[in-house]
Amino acid sequence: MRKRARFWALPAGTALVAALLTGCGDEQGTSAGQGERIVMGMTDEVMAVDPASGYDPGSWLVFNNVFQSLLSFPKSGTEPQPEAARSCEFTDAGSRVFRCVLKDGLKFTNGNPLTSKDVKFSFERTLRIDDPDGPAVMLSNIEEIETPDAQTVVFRLGSPDATFPQKIASGAGSIVDHRAYPADELRTDGKAVGSGVYRLDSYGDEEAVFSVNPDYTGPAEVKNSGMTIKLFHGDQAALKEALSSGEVDLAYRGLAMDDIADLDAAASAENGVEVVEGTSAEVHHLVFNMEHPVTGKPGVRKAVAYLLDRSTLIRDVYRRTAEPLYSIVPAGITGHNTAFFDAYGSRPQPAKARAALRAEGITEKVKLTLWATPVRYGPATVREFEEIAQQLNASGLFDAKVESVELEEYEKGIEAGEYGVYVKGWVPDYPDADNFTAPFFGEDNVLGNGYDAGRITSKLLPRTAAASDRAATVEDFGEIQDIVARDLPILPLWQGKQYAVAHEDISGLEWTLDASTVFRFWEIGKGTGG
Repeated sequence: MRKRARFWALPAGTALVAALLTGCGDEQGTSAGQGERIVMGMTDEVMAVDPASGYDPGSWLVFNNVFQSLLSFPKSGTEPQPEAARSCEFTDAGSRVFRCVLKDGLKFTNGNPLTSKDVKFSFERTLRIDDPDGPAVMLSNIEEIETPDAQTVVFRLGSPDATFPQKIASGAGSIVDHRAYPADELRTDGKAVGSGVYRLDSYGDEEAVFSVNPDYTGPAEVKNSGMTIKLFHGDQAALKEALSSGEVDLAYRGLAMDDIADLDAAASAENGVEVVEGTSAEVHHLVFNMEHPVTGKPGVRKAVAYLLDRSTLIRDVYRRTAEPLYSIVPAGITGHNTAFFDAYGSRPQPAKARAALRAEGITEKVKLTLWATPVRYGPATVREFEEIAQQLNASGLFDAKVESVELEEYEKGIEAGEYGVYVKGWVPDYPDADNFTAPFFGEDNVLGNGYDAGRITSKLLPRTAAASDRAATVEDFGEIQDIVARDLPILPLWQGKQYAVAHEDISGLEWTLDASTVFRFWEIGKGTGG
């Protein structure tokens, strides 16, 4: 998987939905879309509205609401369900032939019918364009797509992949009208033609406006009459002010963690505000360069692992808007274990850290630079690393410092192997342990740290990829996590939370905050009876 694949994390708690509302209205949701229009604020950028290009949270928010995929993730669920398809299944025992049959009567918002030709076109177009900032990397295992009739699509894969249904249930599986999109280049007019729950009426630098698609055919039931996204381009203070003034009804992915914590502390029945906490599979890791003269030594990596105090880090830097993470597969994902807790504990152990260094022949303080970038993985990243450096130095075993550089220089430094320790964040493409393991190991992985994953890539990942029963992969994913905890190419730090802070007249926010990372416009209602 490419190094530019969705390694795009925001600070813990920035996936905040907050609503400070006044007024009442009819909130009787139906599939046709009733109730009030909702205005949402967001600091994330929407990098693209063409699904062959966007591979960032803001773009996928648009895709998940405007375009249909063959399958989709139900609220609070990680098993894909039929969306544009009536049925989908592997037709072979080896998870290499996947067949879908479309529902009757599907059509795009421009009135054109949606057929298997459009599905084939959409996938082949994404692969053909192969945009470096797009999701083609998720579909690279597709060898051939057949359309025996107008409603049937057959995917033939190059290797077994039981996670293929989850991949095509994500934004990467968005279906476009073959008549409305060029086959070999991106559409650049800011318009979109899909068959999803909403249609994109307009998109510009300041806002995107969506209305309910009256011709939508699928499982979603719409509880509002439309959505407007106000774009704040990273300006958290402006978003907070917009909430206070009533310019926006709710904010998603954007308030500072301190604001989240303050709103959580102030929330009460008396002021009509409630805090809704949802699950998230967003994670942060320390990455060790396995070929660096300092961090290439196992004893140094083990010493860091023994000294890390995640609970203090989360309390002092993230105001408890995250949870300690003790494995590469986060809690809530099938196959998760606590390998790092089992190996290194939850509190600092200076004696064990010292012993690890002495076993390596190191008797002096270890000079170590922790590298960060100030924006890409959240505005608290530098503070996070300064706290970790302080923890290491407090042991008397390290002389650690933090360096922060802009993203372009940061990525070049990683590629050149200049950094011993650096940060990476990850927002999953789909809620399966595969997405927290396969992209991290093997050739051209997203970590770029020179780790030879050995048995992980030669035996375990291919075996898990072929298992259609995902529960049957738990043992293998457990072994992968145990191996990583032993070898320490990365050190998990935290797992994010999602929050909704809402006025009593807002309903449904809890159905937008789960591990699938799908923000469902249609679940949100505004009015009395919330």
